[in-house]
Amino acid sequence: MAEAKAKKAVYDESKVQTLSPLEHIRLRTGMYIGRIGDGTHYDDGCYILLKEVVDNSIDEYIMGHGRQIEITVEDEVVMVRDFGRGIPLGKVIDCVSQINTGAKYNDEVFQFSVGLNGVGTKAVNALSSEFIVRSYRDGKYKEATFERGELLEEVDGDDAHEPDGTFVCFSPDPKIFKKYAFREEHLEKRMRHYAYLNSGLTILFNGKKFHSKKGLLDLIAEELDGDQLYEPIYFSDRTLEFALTHSRSRYGENFQSFVNGQFTSDGGTHLSAFREGILKGVNEYAKGKFEGDDVRESMVGAIAIRLQDPMFESQTKNKLGNTEIRTELVNRVREIILQHLHTNRDVAEKLIQKVEDTQQLRKELQQVKKMARERSKAVAIRVPQLRDSKNHLDFKKNRGWDTMIFLTEGASAAGPIASNRDPNCQAIFTLKGKPLNVWDLKRDALYKNDEMFNLMKALGIEDGIDGLRYSRIILATDADVDGMHIRNLLITFFFKFFEEIIQRGHLFILETPLFRVRNKKENIYCYSEKEKDEAIKKLGRGHEITRFKGLGEISPSEFGAFIGRDMRLSQIEFARRTDTREILDFYMGKNTPVRKSFIMDNLVVPVED
Repeated sequence: MAEAKAKKAVYDESKVQTLSPLEHIRLRTGMYIGRIGDGTHYDDGCYILLKEVVDNSIDEYIMGHGRQIEITVEDEVVMVRDFGRGIPLGKVIDCVSQINTGAKYNDEVFQFSVGLNGVGTKAVNALSSEFIVRSYRDGKYKEATFERGELLEEVDGDDAHEPDGTFVCFSPDPKIFKKYAFREEHLEKRMRHYAYLNSGLTILFNGKKFHSKKGLLDLIAEELDGDQLYEPIYFSDRTLEFALTHSRSRYGENFQSFVNGQFTSDGGTHLSAFREGILKGVNEYAKGKFEGDDVRESMVGAIAIRLQDPMFESQTKNKLGNTEIRTELVNRVREIILQHLHTNRDVAEKLIQKVEDTQQLRKELQQVKKMARERSKAVAIRVPQLRDSKNHLDFKKNRGWDTMIFLTEGASAAGPIASNRDPNCQAIFTLKGKPLNVWDLKRDALYKNDEMFNLMKALGIEDGIDGLRYSRIILATDADVDGMHIRNLLITFFFKFFEEIIQRGHLFILETPLFRVRNKKENIYCYSEKEKDEAIKKLGRGHEITRFKGLGEISPSEFGAFIGRDMRLSQIEFARRTDTREILDFYMGKNTPVRKSFIMDNLVVPVED
């Protein structure tokens, strides 16, 4: 007892600390850039650092200065060169190191900026092992070199040959970011967004050119790849740009939204106003009362707005919160849609016919759903394969974001998870055999198949994604051929009918160890051949290796570590949609002879020693 009292922390004046802005950024990194991550996710910290620097160059272009930005990413080094006005030479050091310093508070200089809090580039500087900034103005330049936010050197000089603009070079600090790597697909996605949102701007990324003449029209064209039902409805002026059309073959609605060039992955006021404006415009033209789901089913669209004072719900700016813009934006979108439909009768006829067809299909689907529910009730009151959690996701009340459900391959795989799960936030759905391949099927097939209907009911999405009951859907299948096949069937199911679940970042794969290397003193769990080899070297002689072929082979006492706080999850993310659709069509479609021929031609037969 005496020892416990001695160890008890004393709270006095000595425990009160005052951190400098630099110390605060490094100590509380998440407040400034959101997640740190390792580069596998689009919004990981290394990409946010790049974005903060490039956003400054984009702001220059928006204000009419500099039509090209050169970006190079080599290993851990990022270089950005724009040809804008350049930072005023006497303020170069302050602009990249002093919090709440910048010209974006001045509406005469920057009218539509993403970064209005004077933090962005300073955070990049503070979180970089090396940060170099060089500004060129009128044949002169100022260069400053920093290390983890501390100024090391400053140089002034003349260079009559360099055009005006700003150059920034930085390396994310390994002390903060640990193991990370930039992924080409995430970088290129950002470059495409920059190009689409700033038509006329040229971005050279690692020597590759990104340029758009038609803005969001080009984005929509890339998304659909010829699958559009009619020519997109398009509008653009200084503060508002949007494009939309219906797809012939897609399910659900797919909208992307942007504010001052920032991709708002969680939407916000501008996106909800856009969706409502579309509905009102279509209903006013058709003199009808279509429901929003009927109008927006299979619709693909994008909206970009420019605001002087955007208010985001977090530092990473994923969701817009300016409620005062809603009414005006709804009316503007409604009027533009209405005018376009009146002046483009061919587009109007195809759009209204699509909505009416969707309305009819929805009514037919309601009957199928009703029969599925009655069939389900006759079997059991609850979903038989579901071991539910106590807490659930609720979008409206903004709670339950730590909830998850494991989709497991049979009872043997569910056993270890059931023994170790946290029943407050972790649920289990046990699959019965291989799920239905839905790639070439219509939505009604999901309700006629007991397994698919029970899965949708367990997830709460039988009537749409807004009913989703868990923040994370985790595919927990064996690391063998059958497990991979089940995983692919489930990914196909979500991609085909619930694409938004993937887009919102709800779908994951549970990574479990492939090997256990141990001796009398230590167990090491390995998730790859490389990790296994490293463990063998570490333990030396006298070790034994166990190969886990399925989740059921891992004992419950061991499994707890793999679904706890340190569990390894790989997020299912979109490649470019045209590529994804082509891949799934080949591997999951009805081209069995072609696929069989491909497999036989590329089969690798192991050679025995």
